[in-house]
Amino acid sequence: MEPVIAPWKVRPLAFRISLGQKAHLGAVTFTLTLVKVHQPSPFGLRLDTMRACVPLTVAMLCGLTWAGKRESCASRCNERFDRDAVCQCDRRCPQHRDCCEDYEQLCTAEENPKEPEPFLELEETEGAPASSLYLAPNSCRGRCLEAFDKHHPCHCNARCPEFGNCCEDFESLCGHEGFSHSSDAITKEELQSVSEKIYRADTNKARKEDIVLNSQNCILPSETRDQVDRCPEPLFTYVNEKLFSKPTYAAFINLLNNYQRTTGRGEHFTAQELAEQDTFLREIMKTAVMKELYGFLHQQNRYSSEQEFVSDLKNMWFGLYSRSKEERDSSGFEHVFSGEVKKGKVTGFHNWIRFYMQEKEGMVDYYSHIYDGPWDSYPDVLAMQFNWDGYYKEVGSAFIGSSPEFEFALYSLCFIARPGKVCQLSLGGHPLAIQTYTWNKSTYGNGKKYIATAYVVSSTH
Repeated sequence: MEPVIAPWKVRPLAFRISLGQKAHLGAVTFTLTLVKVHQPSPFGLRLDTMRACVPLTVAMLCGLTWAGKRESCASRCNERFDRDAVCQCDRRCPQHRDCCEDYEQLCTAEENPKEPEPFLELEETEGAPASSLYLAPNSCRGRCLEAFDKHHPCHCNARCPEFGNCCEDFESLCGHEGFSHSSDAITKEELQSVSEKIYRADTNKARKEDIVLNSQNCILPSETRDQVDRCPEPLFTYVNEKLFSKPTYAAFINLLNNYQRTTGRGEHFTAQELAEQDTFLREIMKTAVMKELYGFLHQQNRYSSEQEFVSDLKNMWFGLYSRSKEERDSSGFEHVFSGEVKKGKVTGFHNWIRFYMQEKEGMVDYYSHIYDGPWDSYPDVLAMQFNWDGYYKEVGSAFIGSSPEFEFALYSLCFIARPGKVCQLSLGGHPLAIQTYTWNKSTYGNGKKYIATAYVVSSTH
């Protein structure tokens, strides 16, 4: 039997709305729970009358609570739910039907990356606060007219002068002589288009018969911390090492033994090692992959000459900075491609050639993987667990079978176009996301940022 309802209480209505459907009213959140009515209301109200009263009551509350609050999505796209705002601009507002009128116009055309799949977390920051190493970009380089992000210390959108929160280089980069038009901002569609062109241009990649993988045991993401070797065989059964005689491969491999993997030990390059950096850059710039990348960035007004582009690549990738103490002990290239050990854990190490060579020497022990990409030819993507001479890598993603210039190009593209963000690309018709981080403790040139890290975070069908 239905309980008696006191006359000062409102009786539930004739059906149930999901608990996820909420009306957000100022500082109070009301959840409407409507259940079937078997008896007349004690107030004598007809169902259709009550049905009309509820929206009216909600509307009155909304009007009282939201008066004078923000009513537009300008500079608010994809921000978190704001209970003090008249309307919302977060990704769930269409579901709750509380979007601002200009949400579709201002926000739906913007980049709206999916959440990275759980096969890769932000491994590089594990064990330390993100703010201690990787901070949001405080420059407008590559960020002009991007959507407002409250997590950033300064902004580069059209309204930042109005709010007084622009980055210091906003005027020079985004003003009258900089990237002052929306066409200067690199769109998600442009990133996907140029990444497909780079993918097709990679003629130095491995053919299917050049590599035989033995991926063996696939585990659950929840098992990655177990540090259990579930694969008795090496990852690489066969690699056609004739690949390594190609100029870009040979130049890349020459760089790998120029680093000390333990952070806290300063890196000091000899004249030969510095020359090897120049040789690598010179060789990759001869390839169609890097010509495609430079042509795109030149068209986007990022670089005025190839010389400027190469100089910037050398600084952002090979410039030294300190991850530990005061020693200049690290660089973007060392971290991403060669790998480092910090606080007893492997960090970086996202390159298949390095992995193969270390595995061949008995330095790497392949444990398992949690993800194998959808590509049926190379390059592919594998997210794996391994032990590197006594140090464990919980989750490490790597392209498999790609040329050095291909990885270098995609990571550079994402760092320049989406520094410190997830970068949505497309390879062979499959989506792929790359995460980059800027190094915030030191700079080069006129406040430019070094690469802290870059790696694949997700790929979905």
